[in-house]
Amino acid sequence: MTAAPQPTPSPVPLTERQEARRRRILRTSAELAVRGGFDAVQMREVAEQSNVALGTLYRYFPSKIHLLVATMRDQLEHLHEALRKRPPSAAEPADRVAETLMRAFRAMQREPHLADAMVRALTFADRSVSPEVDAVSRLTTAIVLDAMRLDGPPGPELLSAVRVIEHTWHSALVTWLSGRASIAQVKIDIETVCRLIDLTDPRRAQP
Repeated sequence: MTAAPQPTPSPVPLTERQEARRRRILRTSAELAVRGGFDAVQMREVAEQSNVALGTLYRYFPSKIHLLVATMRDQLEHLHEALRKRPPSAAEPADRVAETLMRAFRAMQREPHLADAMVRALTFADRSVSPEVDAVSRLTTAIVLDAMRLDGPPGPELLSAVRVIEHTWHSALVTWLSGRASIAQVKIDIETVCRLIDLTDPRRAQP
């Protein structure tokens, strides 16, 4: 008889010291990426500059891809905090989401090497990095939904629209980083896709 699958255990919470070490590693990763992009983030150098043993670094982040995806999550968390302190001011939900995503894009624009490193890591991520990638996706969804200021939980059609918006934002980052799209074009694409909110939210259709 095949044994029933066991539930995946929840991760053990980090101690205050471990969390401080993790924050130090993420800060070093971002600093190296800012200076030299994806190739500049080398695990040995991250360990040395973070003042942790290389084996310890690998226990926190099994690979450079894991580390850079976690760095993106960390950067998005800082952005989320900033957006909560100064939320978008547009009157309509679609316009607030577009404003929010353009603010996120401009934050990436200020540090293009860091943006390139994080986006490349997301692109290269395989199934082993799924928990980290899923965390980035959930955080991006939370940022978009916060900007919408819904009166209740989103319906399935609206959540599907949010996923399309997220895919478009990611694609816009890739095309801009590769020099295939201007900032003006990115803005047009983001504003266009955000119109899906008006089409899929049933509350917007009520008289």
